[in-house]
Amino acid sequence: MPRTRFYRDGQLVDEGFPIREVSDRLAVEGALVWFDLCAPTQEELATVREELGLHSLAIEGALTEQQRPKLVHYENHRLLAAYAVTFDVDNAEIASHQVVAFLTSNALVTVRRDDAFDIDEVVRRWDDQPDLARFGVAFLLHGLLDYVVDTHMDAALALDQELEKLEDRLFDEGNTQRAVQRRTFELRKSLLVLRRVVLPMREVVNAVLRHHDEDDRTGLYPFYQDVYDHMLRAVEWTDSLRDFVATILDTQLTLRGNRLNVVMKQVTSWAAIIAVPTAVTGFYGMNVPYPGYGETVGFWASMIVVLATSAALYAIFKRKDWL
Repeated sequence: MPRTRFYRDGQLVDEGFPIREVSDRLAVEGALVWFDLCAPTQEELATVREELGLHSLAIEGALTEQQRPKLVHYENHRLLAAYAVTFDVDNAEIASHQVVAFLTSNALVTVRRDDAFDIDEVVRRWDDQPDLARFGVAFLLHGLLDYVVDTHMDAALALDQELEKLEDRLFDEGNTQRAVQRRTFELRKSLLVLRRVVLPMREVVNAVLRHHDEDDRTGLYPFYQDVYDHMLRAVEWTDSLRDFVATILDTQLTLRGNRLNVVMKQVTSWAAIIAVPTAVTGFYGMNVPYPGYGETVGFWASMIVVLATSAALYAIFKRKDWL
């Protein structure tokens, strides 16, 4: 069922009413209406278009998947496309959840594809500051943008913490290089997903702030400025994290190079040690009698020594991760 709210003169009057009553509610003086559609059908969107007089391209935008965050101005309304994000620490994956909003002079319509976008958190932000409802649609839009930008900040913080943990693991001998490399590329992939959402969103918030500053000049401007500051911080954070990932990758290559030099020195040392008995036995050959000389047991004894020594060296090198 669609979620609806009706404000009048800055006060919440009613909620949970059918969408077909929206036009009647909007006709009331001092009215402000919000309703939410989750996975709407074509018929529901057609009803919304009829109730609010929305542009056909705006309706088409609500059905478009994986579109770029944007703010589009039409004749009597605006279209906002944005993404909230969540970060799965275990899988190191960023998931984006799209929301499309239609904004008119006294109505806000949110369209979600599924419940992954937490609209309840947006409603909670509206309820936390009911005195701002007198500012109309700007009040509703602020709560929506504030939630979206906060998810970007939370994801950037989580990525930062995971990269710091990964940095500590670089010098931990107990971790294999393959596991560290896999985690690095997983976090790098998630960071790219976050950047594709965060960077365009800066333009969106800036456009909203500029429009609000030029047209409204209301007491909500400091709140929008706060959202924009958070957005800028999220952008700067993602840029610094990209440099952080590059530094980790360079450090991995440097450590592998240094480690390879150490291994080469150790292998060379072992080769020098083994070369001594090899040179001695090769010089004397079969000219010097040895235990079991001329007997079958001597052949098998030498084979056992060769195989046992080779197996012991293989085990040592494997344990030291040289092989």
